[in-house]
Amino acid sequence: MRRFFGFILSPFHHIAFFSFLIIFQPIQWLSLKLGGYKAHKKSVDVMNFFLVGTFYVLGCTVKFTNHQNLPTNRPIIFVANHQSMYDIPPLIWFLRKYHAKFISKIELTKNIPSISFNLKYGGGANIDRSDRKQSLTEIIKLGQRMYDNNWSAVIFPEGTRSKNGMMKDFQIGGVATLLKKAPNALIVPIAIENSWKVVKKGLFWLHAFVPIKFTVLAPIEPAGKDIESVLKEAQTAVQAIVEN
Repeated sequence: MRRFFGFILSPFHHIAFFSFLIIFQPIQWLSLKLGGYKAHKKSVDVMNFFLVGTFYVLGCTVKFTNHQNLPTNRPIIFVANHQSMYDIPPLIWFLRKYHAKFISKIELTKNIPSISFNLKYGGGANIDRSDRKQSLTEIIKLGQRMYDNNWSAVIFPEGTRSKNGMMKDFQIGGVATLLKKAPNALIVPIAIENSWKVVKKGLFWLHAFVPIKFTVLAPIEPAGKDIESVLKEAQTAVQAIVEN
């Protein structure tokens, strides 16, 4: 049934989604030119509000649960499992007050309306996976920006998306690098459920009526702890939700 209605509703969703990307391309450019980082970030936040709205065109729902009293006066490294591109807009919108930045493939900085512009100028890290030195340098720069501005980052330590909802082991590399430049950062796990079901038959013909859930879990203070044990604790907490 979800696939049947997906065939009907996917074109409407895609039209709405890409229309907002096209509309916000000049809005982002103008915001950055006239108002700098603050205005540009606001435009990106609003864009992602509308992008989340396009999920409802598919009949999908988004529930973001955050009962944690998280600080805004220190950096946060949000570590989450990764299931699909539909993870991204809700994370940007619901974590907007934490100035959450992403580590993205450098290929995405070209030829995608709004998304490429934001990746170039939004303050995240754009890495070339074939160039270890470049990737490391970009993540270090992001860590420094986090420390200087009390920004946060969202990182997917699995490395790749899960196509069936089953998690892979969290890798320590990106988180460890960020902590070197932002040692005061707090680690906060986020469990993402069901977004893989939207795209399990591909990105064009989507599944409808999928309840997508995000749960912000208890923060982990990494100071004085081994980073590997911290990531294992985060992974265990996320798995308890996702694979329950």
